[in-house]
Amino acid sequence: MENKTRCAWCEKDDLYRKYHDEEWGIPVYDDAKLFEFLTLETFQAGLSWYTVLAKREHFRLAFDNFDYKKIVNYSEDKIQELLLNPGIIRNKLKVRATISNALAFMKVQEEFGSFSKYIWGFVDGKPINNKLQSLKDIPATTPLSDAISKDLKKRGFKFVGSTVVYAHMQATGMVNDHIESCWTRAQ
Repeated sequence: MENKTRCAWCEKDDLYRKYHDEEWGIPVYDDAKLFEFLTLETFQAGLSWYTVLAKREHFRLAFDNFDYKKIVNYSEDKIQELLLNPGIIRNKLKVRATISNALAFMKVQEEFGSFSKYIWGFVDGKPINNKLQSLKDIPATTPLSDAISKDLKKRGFKFVGSTVVYAHMQATGMVNDHIESCWTRAQ
């Protein structure tokens, strides 16, 4: 995969390149994977994505493979265990938000049949294909991410500001923000 033109943000190292080449911007319709990304984006708030990505496997182990049906039942003992885990970002508010987000996630599933139907409904089930020329053209938020953020908050989700939501949309392929010259565009 060397000698390929990629989005400039991913050229930091192999971890970023692998994520860019194999995940970022590829549509995700699976509820379990959507919850994983939502959880990781929650922990990213105020930090770099690289920090979260580097700790992803630790998060996976600590949070029972992002199984929201287990996470929703976490006890205070489990919360304290997480807050002592050096492999993850030990932010008390974000750990607790993950638990409350699991509950809100399940409520959305009950209402819509799946979280995927709910979240993809904002884009009529199809990715928005942005035509970006360079990294500076990629927005941090959009009116759509503002609307989704507002709706998620209304439904009880936490740490889902517009920037977090837009990053989630990019990660899960709801928007394709690969620059026009990126090799992934040819796929």
